[in-house]
Amino acid sequence: MSKEILMVAEAVSNEKGVDQGIIFEAIEQALAMATKKRYEEGANIRVVIDRETGDYQSFRWWDVVADDEMAELGTQFTTEEAIEQDPTLKVGDTYEETVENIAFGRIAAQTAKQVIVQRVKDAERELIINRFRHRVGELLSGTVKKVTRDHIVVDFGENAEGMLPREELVGREIFRINDRTRVILTAIREETRGPQLLVSRAAPEMLVQLFQIEVPEIAEGIIEIKGAARDPGQRAKIAVKSKDARIDPVGACVGMRGARVQAVSNDLDDERVDIVLWDDNPAQLVINAMAPAEVESIVVDEDSNTMDVAVNDENLAQAIGKGGQNVRLASELTGWNINVMTIEDAQQKHEAESSSFVESLMTALDVDEDVAVVLVEEGFTSIEEVAYVPLEEMSAIEGFDEDIAEELRARAKDALLTMALASEEQLTNVQPAEDLLTMEGMDAELAYKLTAKSIITMEDLAEQAVDDLMDIDGMDEEKAAALIMTARAPWFAEEQGE
Repeated sequence: MSKEILMVAEAVSNEKGVDQGIIFEAIEQALAMATKKRYEEGANIRVVIDRETGDYQSFRWWDVVADDEMAELGTQFTTEEAIEQDPTLKVGDTYEETVENIAFGRIAAQTAKQVIVQRVKDAERELIINRFRHRVGELLSGTVKKVTRDHIVVDFGENAEGMLPREELVGREIFRINDRTRVILTAIREETRGPQLLVSRAAPEMLVQLFQIEVPEIAEGIIEIKGAARDPGQRAKIAVKSKDARIDPVGACVGMRGARVQAVSNDLDDERVDIVLWDDNPAQLVINAMAPAEVESIVVDEDSNTMDVAVNDENLAQAIGKGGQNVRLASELTGWNINVMTIEDAQQKHEAESSSFVESLMTALDVDEDVAVVLVEEGFTSIEEVAYVPLEEMSAIEGFDEDIAEELRARAKDALLTMALASEEQLTNVQPAEDLLTMEGMDAELAYKLTAKSIITMEDLAEQAVDDLMDIDGMDEEKAAALIMTARAPWFAEEQGE
C-alpha cells in the first residue's frame, strides 16, 4: 500500500503539474473520510503519510470541554471523561489515540479519487491565477478552441482558457477552431468551476500593445504612448510623445510607407488609425486630435472641462466625423468635452456670452457699458476676477490707471460681500422643522446650525453621513453618529411594522 501511495502521488503530480505535497494532502483527507465511516457516531480523524516511505498512521482525537457543557458524542470529552484517559488533561486540550489504518486500495477508486481530483482542480486553478495575475492588460497569443454564438474560447496552453465575448471582437471578425489570435487580458474572474480569463480585442490597450510590438522605439521607451481611443474595427486615435527631440514620434509610428501603422491596422480588421502628436497644452492637444480637420479657433472652459472648437463650414462634416466619430474619439483621447461648431456659430455664442458678462458687470460694479465692455474684452468674466486680480494687471489696461483699478476692485469686493450677506440672511430666515427641534439629543442652537447646512427635518438628518456633520462647531464623530441614528429610528420602526 505504501508503494501504491507513492506511485499515485508521483503519477498525478507529473500529469497535472501539481506539487506532490498537495497530492499527499488529498490522499490523507480521503483516508480520513473513509476511516470516519467505521464509526456510527461522529469522529475526528486525521491521517499522516510519510512523504519518503509512503507509510501512514491514523489518529482519532477528542476536544476536552467543561463538565457543565453538553459534549458532542464521538468528538468531545467532558473533563471527567478526559481524566479517565489522561489525568493531566484540562478544558481546551485535545486527547488523541492511534486507530487502525484503513487499506488504501479499498478506497482508491472512490473517495480518494474524488478528493484528489478536487484538490488537483483547486491547485490548477491557483496555478492559473498566479500565472496570469500580473498579466492583466498584457497582449496574449492563443488558439481558438471553441466558437459559440455568444463568445469564443481561446486556449493559452496548460489548461488556461480565455473567454472572448462577441461584443469584444473587432468589426466583423470571424474565427474558426484552431485559428491563431492575439487578445488583451482585461480581468480574471474566479469561479467555483475554475478561473475565467476575460479577454478582449476591442479594448484601447489592444492598440497600445500592438504598437509596442511594431514600433521598436516604443518598446525601448524612446516614444511614449500617452493615450488611445477606439471605435473598434472602424477608427482609432493614439497620442504619442517622443523623449528624444531628434525623433519624430508620429513618423516613427507610421513607419516607412506606412508599414508599421498598416501592420497594426491589418491585425484589427483594417481599423483606421490616426496618430496624434501629444502636447502638454490641452488646447493644442485638442487641435492635434481633431485632425484631419483644421481648427480655426478654440475656446477653453476649465470649469466645465469643455472646449468650443470652431471650423470652416466646409470642414464641419469632417471635424464631426461619420456619426460624430471624429469628435467623440478626440474627446476620449484628450479627456475634454469638445463642442464643434462653425466660425459663425462660435462668434454668435461668444457675442451672447460677452453680452451677458457685460450686463452682470455693469450691475454689480455700477459702471457704464463702455467700462464693462473693456473688462470683458480683457478677459474678466466674473466679479471674483475683478475683486482679486493683481492691481498692476488691471491698471495696465489701456485707459485705466491705478485709481480706477483700485475703485473697481473695491466695488467688486463690496458686491461680493453684499451677495454673501444676502445668502446668509436667506439661510437665517429658514426655520428648522418641529421634528428636528424636538428630537432627542437636539438643542435650538444645533438645530439652526444644521438648518444653515440645508438640514431642516429629521428626514434630512437621517440621510446624512457622519463626515457631512464634522464641519459643525462642537461636533465629534460619536455625537454625529448618535444624532443620525436617532433621526433614522422611524425608518427601523417602519421596517419592523412591515
